[in-house]
Amino acid sequence: MDNAEMDAFVERVEQGSDIVDVVSQYVTLKRKGNRFWGCCPFHQEHTPSFSVVPDKGFFYCFGCHAGGNVFKFLSLIENVSYFEAIKLQAEKLGIPMPERHRSEAEKAREQRLKDLLKVNEMARNFFHNCLTMTHMGEVGKAYFAGRGISTETIDEFSLGYAPDAWDKLTKAFTARGVSRDFLLEDGLSMERQGGGLYDRFRHRVMIPIADEKGRIVGFGGRVLDDSKPKYLNTKETVLFNKRRLLFGLDRSHQAIRQAGYVIIVEGYMDAISVFDAGVKNVVASLGTSFTAEHCKKLLRYCKRFFFCYDSDEAGQNATIRALSIVRDSGAEVRVIVVPDGKDPDEFIRKHGADAFRALTEKALSIPDYRLGYVLAHTSIDTTEGKMRALRAMLPVIVSLGGAAERGELIKKLGATLLIDEGVIREEAAKAARNPRLLQEEQGVIGPRNHPQRQAQAEGSVQEPPKRPLRRADSALQKAGRIVIRSVWEDATLLTHVASMVPLEELQDEVQRKILLYLRDMQAQGRRFDAANAAEALGDEAAEELSRAVVENEHAGEDVMAYHDSVERLRRAYLTTRYERLSREAAEAGARGDVAAAAAKLKEITEIKKEMDD
Repeated sequence: MDNAEMDAFVERVEQGSDIVDVVSQYVTLKRKGNRFWGCCPFHQEHTPSFSVVPDKGFFYCFGCHAGGNVFKFLSLIENVSYFEAIKLQAEKLGIPMPERHRSEAEKAREQRLKDLLKVNEMARNFFHNCLTMTHMGEVGKAYFAGRGISTETIDEFSLGYAPDAWDKLTKAFTARGVSRDFLLEDGLSMERQGGGLYDRFRHRVMIPIADEKGRIVGFGGRVLDDSKPKYLNTKETVLFNKRRLLFGLDRSHQAIRQAGYVIIVEGYMDAISVFDAGVKNVVASLGTSFTAEHCKKLLRYCKRFFFCYDSDEAGQNATIRALSIVRDSGAEVRVIVVPDGKDPDEFIRKHGADAFRALTEKALSIPDYRLGYVLAHTSIDTTEGKMRALRAMLPVIVSLGGAAERGELIKKLGATLLIDEGVIREEAAKAARNPRLLQEEQGVIGPRNHPQRQAQAEGSVQEPPKRPLRRADSALQKAGRIVIRSVWEDATLLTHVASMVPLEELQDEVQRKILLYLRDMQAQGRRFDAANAAEALGDEAAEELSRAVVENEHAGEDVMAYHDSVERLRRAYLTTRYERLSREAAEAGARGDVAAAAAKLKEITEIKKEMDD
């Protein structure tokens, strides 16, 4: 299948898909004028901010800024890739997908992944059957019963037991034709010194670990005694990567959307216990390393994160590291504090699900949790201790977006630490001006537990996801959206835009990406198409394109609005160029390059004249 065949296929599916009909299967829509409105399925709201414009083929939420075409909607709501969403809709419409021409290497790689997944399914059934259908599994049943895990939950998660034998699984799978290479690659068997294989998991209760699509990609095993290690996971494979996996997400994503928030716990046993208690919007980060990949993945389902790690020292340190990753993501973050040093599993077994839900209602904000943590680890009886505590709180102060929130925290810190509020404001201002200083301050409490250093040591990505909950809505961005909509409606305008503002010089990175893409499409003689644009641009740019088309629905028809917007972009470009040339002229003069300085000054004069006119 070549590109032309694929383009034709996508176009046929898109033309056959009524975005209102598709969205209406998931969202109750009401018509107002030429668009439809409903409550957004991607975040919790009571006043409809989710808009569908059928004649443009776009949807956009003015609350959480999710947006795109019909395929983007399906990919988000069904938790599938963009291309899988196209295939899903094609199947509903009865449109056959053209065969893609794959190389032999591609075919071999795809087949191997399928075979590895099949072996994992076999292993899941093997462990589950050992638990539920053999006398060997009685010890595993007793363990789960002791933790209050119901039979229904055992079946729901296909929990199992790895027999107390060296090679029970290895022999069984070898007899069924599974090769030595597959057993080693899948992490189910290990190689003996001198040859031969033995089972990686022995005498452990087994938890199958699935990806978002429900495919078994690995296993976790928990010992039944005091043996070490307490928990043993599948080794890193092409399928199993802890940085990207969130245990339980395949089952909980709908509950997360419905609840509007997610509860994040440390391990799979915590997640299973919480799930068993009836709280379904829960995932586990497979240990204490919550990553930027985890954060980005969860932001697709909700914007409220409730962390509930263990209350011991390791759990508290992990919470602080996780908060440092999530803090700038746009998510609302809370921390569930489990009393008495218990983990969620222990607390639920002792106090029940209702008591756990009550803890959720009392969850702390980042400032309150951070302050509690700092006070527990710092003596504030001395001036030195008070300043150490203050410096530890500076990253939180600076991260707060609203002046009222900052003011409240500063007031609280002043009263708690007995430090003048003016001093706190001054220290916060210095930290805000010097990001390096801000990073250094994060490690003033427990230097061995510096959030950034530990996260780096554990392989966490420190860059937070670049998709905020809301982008700043400046006059320049509004102008850019009007221009984008106008060009989308009339491609010939792109030449005029480029003559006024070099597209590579546009200040807004996302809008620049959109217009450069449209220029490339125009150069190739290809029409502007919502499906192709969504696939090519990526999430953030595709959402901005949707916003431009939906939000400024009438702006593109207003000639004056278009020209005013182009002029605004032009002026911003000239201002930036004026400042850059002024610096370059000064530098040329300083090094004695009179000719270069004169040339720069001549261009500066021309720019100044145009700006004054």
